Amino acid sequence: MKNVTITVEDAALEWARIEAAKRNTSVSRLVGAMLSDKMRHDDAYSRAMHEWMADSSFFESNGQPYPTREEIYAERLDRFR
Repeated sequence: MKNVTITVEDAALEWARIEAAKRNTSVSRLVGAMLSDKMRHDDAYSRAMHEWMADSSFFESNGQPYPTREEIYAERLDRFR
């Protein structure tokens, strides 16, 4: 593990101190855990997005025109009329 120095607003630091105390941990460990969680979330999102983009079946129309917005939402719009 590496040590880093960060600059934060006073209000953010106060929140971090309180949150760390609630979790019975240090501000350093709290911030480290938050960064790790953010990294895992972003990696998972990126991986899911690439998998979705690679699945071309979502974009195939087999030569048929795509439905219009009105056609897609016709049933929902009828409920409000």
